[in-house]
Parts: sequence; C-alpha cells; structure tokens
Amino acid sequence: MSDGPDQTTGATTVRPLAIEPLTSAGFEPFGTVLPPSDGGAPFGPSDAKLVLDRGTPRFLTMRIPGRGLVVERITRHRRVTQVLASAGGHEWVMAVAPPGRVDDPGAEPVVDDIRAFRIPGDTAIMLATGTWHAGPLFDGAERSFFNLELSDTNVTDHQTCDLVARFGTALQLR
Repeated sequence: MSDGPDQTTGATTVRPLAIEPLTSAGFEPFGTVLPPSDGGAPFGPSDAKLVLDRGTPRFLTMRIPGRGLVVERITRHRRVTQVLASAGGHEWVMAVAPPGRVDDPGAEPVVDDIRAFRIPGDTAIMLATGTWHAGPLFDGAERSFFNLELSDTNVTDHQTCDLVARFGTALQLR
C-alpha cells in the first residue's frame, strides 16, 4: 500500500500512496473502466452494469474545486452504482477501497486496501455498489465532471468514514 515512509503530523499519520495507471483488471474490484468506444456498438461484457433502480436517476455536471491529492475521508453509496468522468478531458485521480459488507451501515474500509488510480481525461469509471471512494481528485483550479447517480444519493445513501478521526491516518497520493 505505501510508497515511502509514513510521516506523523500531530496525531495524524500521513501515509504515501502510489497512484496506479488505470486498467480494467486493476480496477475490477471497485467497478468498471469505461474507455472511449465506437458509437453504436452493441452492449457487451465490458459495458457498465448500472444499478439505478432504487430511485430517480440523476445525470449532472458538477463543478469541483481542486482539493489536492490528500485523502482524509472516504465515502460510499450502498444502494447505487455511480459513473464519473471529466467534462473537460482532464486527467484526474480517484482513491477507492472494496465495498466490503455492503449491507452493513457500520462497516468501514480497510485503510491498507485503499488504492488510487489515474483516470485519463477521455475515460469514465463506474463505481460498483458500495465501493468506497474519494474524488475526483486533482491539483489546480476548479474542474467539471459528469456524474450519474440517483437524485437523492447524497441525502439518503451517503456513508462517510473519516480516516483521520477513526484511524489517525491521511493518505498522500503520489
């Protein structure tokens, strides 16, 4: 998991975490990689299997300020898949951890299982139901992202684990 020595700042340990290149095989425990494809191609095994049947689907373009590449909190949605992509074609980063016990609202991610991926600007990702995630992350100014989830996902299906408060750990992605 780590890429270099941990650093302790006050009561928080900042652990380095290497950013991996995005591959379908590497991302498979967390969801589906959706690279560009020919328009009109039939639905196939590499397409996203969306779970959007528990409410009203919502597709939006969201503006996100650059927050850097430090992960202090990680979130999951236990009832829905989520699709994210850069609206401007910029590369970005997503930290993820396996869903674990999706039916357990008290479940927590395993810090050592968190991985980070560099997402090409022309590629979308679908997060599997319950996948822990932090991002989109990037350095610099505000960027826009496409997001497909349910209309009430962030109200009724938003479980967050504060890594600093719970484990005394933040992750510095590099």
